Amino acid sequence: MATKIIDPWLEKDLQAQRQATGADRYDEVWGGTYLMAPMPNDEHQEIVSRLTSIFEEVVGWPGLGKVRPGVNVSDRESDWMQNYRVPDVAVFLQDGKAKNCDTHWLGGPDFAVEILSPDDQARQKLPFYEKIAVVELLLVDRNPWSLELFQYRNEKLAPSGNCTLEQNTVLTSDILSLAFRLVAADLRPRIEITQTNGPKQWLV
Repeated sequence: MATKIIDPWLEKDLQAQRQATGADRYDEVWGGTYLMAPMPNDEHQEIVSRLTSIFEEVVGWPGLGKVRPGVNVSDRESDWMQNYRVPDVAVFLQDGKAKNCDTHWLGGPDFAVEILSPDDQARQKLPFYEKIAVVELLLVDRNPWSLELFQYRNEKLAPSGNCTLEQNTVLTSDILSLAFRLVAADLRPRIEITQTNGPKQWLV
């Protein structure tokens, strides 16, 4: 259920409370409108943690780029807090176009992940991610389970593949040299990640 606050004093007080407690970690501002996001559930955080670990092994530790488990990305260098998003995982390669401004990154990650939760607006972020030229975006939907890969081509962030348990298409990242697909497991489907230029494989 969405709630609109029109009292400016209450708005400032609530934002201050969230900042003081760290509850604002996943909050975003969409064109001046402040969106308060709840803390994701345990499954969501497990997926973020494992993906971050894998990307660190492939990109971070070898010195090929930076990996962030949630980070501010904006379309502006100054006054950035008027318009930013927070992908669940972001990878910035050393030769990428995004600029690290310390408080945020200006421009899109080379690879971003959004894990969908009930009532969230991850899909509504796609026009923004296209605007800031996110090179590749992986959407992880958990109801029902599916993986969708988007790639930035000809100034458009376009779908390049979809994987479900029934239609088990392998989605290959050109940026990370990794391939993604869903595999059946006992408690929930797992994301199988395989190096396309090496021997390693992981289950998330």
